[in-house]
Amino acid sequence: MASADSDNRAIKGSDLFIKALENEGVEYIFAVPGEENLDLLESIRTSSITLVLNRHEQAAGFMAATYGRLTGKVGVCLSTLGPGATNLVTAAAYATLGAMPMLMISGQKPIKSSKQGLFQILDIVDLMRPLTKYTRQISNANTIPAKLREAMRLATEERPGAVHLELPEDIATEMADSSTHIFRPSDARRPSASVKSLQTACEMILKARHPLIMIGAGANRKRVSQALIHLVDATGIPFFTTQMGKGVVDERHPRYLGSAALSAGDFVHCAIDHADLVINVGHDVVEKPPFFMTPGGKQVIHVNFNGANVDPVYFPQHEVVGDIANSLTWLAENCGQCTNHDISGFMSIRDSVESHLSERIHDDRFPVIPQRIVNDVRLVMPEDGIIALDNGMYKIWFARNYKAYDNNTILLDNALASMGAGLPSAMAAAMLYPDLKVMAICGDGGFMMNSQELETAVRLKLNLVILIINDSAYGMIKWKQGQDNFPEFGLDYHNPDFVQYAQAYGAMGHRVSSAAELKPLLENALDAGGVQVVEVPVDYSENKRVFDDELSQLTCNLSTPD
Repeated sequence: MASADSDNRAIKGSDLFIKALENEGVEYIFAVPGEENLDLLESIRTSSITLVLNRHEQAAGFMAATYGRLTGKVGVCLSTLGPGATNLVTAAAYATLGAMPMLMISGQKPIKSSKQGLFQILDIVDLMRPLTKYTRQISNANTIPAKLREAMRLATEERPGAVHLELPEDIATEMADSSTHIFRPSDARRPSASVKSLQTACEMILKARHPLIMIGAGANRKRVSQALIHLVDATGIPFFTTQMGKGVVDERHPRYLGSAALSAGDFVHCAIDHADLVINVGHDVVEKPPFFMTPGGKQVIHVNFNGANVDPVYFPQHEVVGDIANSLTWLAENCGQCTNHDISGFMSIRDSVESHLSERIHDDRFPVIPQRIVNDVRLVMPEDGIIALDNGMYKIWFARNYKAYDNNTILLDNALASMGAGLPSAMAAAMLYPDLKVMAICGDGGFMMNSQELETAVRLKLNLVILIINDSAYGMIKWKQGQDNFPEFGLDYHNPDFVQYAQAYGAMGHRVSSAAELKPLLENALDAGGVQVVEVPVDYSENKRVFDDELSQLTCNLSTPD
């Protein structure tokens, strides 16, 4: 432990708080401060931490959560009391459901004496309780280091998520004792799975006839990515991903079968039906289950940091619980390829997937169809380029059709699935990786929910392309409305002129007027630097043709497992 002050003197609470954050390696605080944060703001000013001023607390939270997702370290955001803190609620749920380590700091009126009644005062600690792993009010400056260390520990431990600390005005100004210590961050390693459980998993893999690997959200960690590639190459077992497992293994790999972007009825579900063993790596219950288990059905091995949450449709026959990367490395080095495996059926499905996904990618219709949009984005993005998807109909198209080449090069939220997260998420990526090409992909609805952050992006001098897919409606709900045979109602609206809107914030605005214009316009925007907004009108009639009509006729003509 380190003393709070090198001269062994008393230290103001806000200064102690920021010193403790520096000790944790915090680089940025994403913030919309208020008067209750002024002492903390002054402490930040004289620290090594960079303050990123946002235009809405929700966006600050989305940026902090994405920082956590991309770095594995805790992203930090700051709000004032009352409405400032309540604006963080969606971001708290986003981080907790999406397993992104994030610390929220909110201000509060003085708690030892107050002359303002209940003006703006809410019980934010209680409000945050169901949305976080840890939430506390700091009521004594001496406890700041301990509460902060505990919050940071819990935010990063598997499963990661959001934590919250409330720092009242009078505690921020209170002097902590000279004996108060700042605690050193833990360097504890995750425990490894038992050799017995690994050996049993190996036996099941070697015995299986049609084994299949499923990659879920919990596998989207750098070390896990390398270990999974080792396992796939060593065993030759085909794999598919959930939406949040995309990119963990390069999807150009010859054993990649596709993404379970839809809940059922897609090509990848034919592969799942064909499998007699599913090695479920990083299963996370926040995502829609890509398959349902039945008594007497296929065998499932659960490989994860934690044991399985058992429910009526998920009750794995065997669990390998411990550090995922270590478990996969052991399996790769001790199972090896098995002549008993027959993957010919899976390879047939892969051929069908590749053929299906290449359909209409050069279609010249205008407005532009989703297949052409996805294809052109993939063509212009470099291998290490990052796309950040907001939530809408296009997210399904990108999850199915866009091949990711590395982990965290496609940022999407299939947990809370909140609209409005795409732009802030892309901004965080562009901040962290200024040398990479970054593109936010938003529907017109999701973009407008946090479009004020264009000012932040311009002020930060980010290099960022924002692709707005415009159908002047809440397109996914409209599609669902049609599936349920309801007449169209209540989902259409008018948008601003997005070109002029971008220019009003100091960004560059562009509008696609033909399908042929999309690719060169995106290329030019990526090369130009700065904040570039590109609007493309979309024709969503392909939703019904592909997802409702074509896939409903899909039959899985495969032999059943032996």
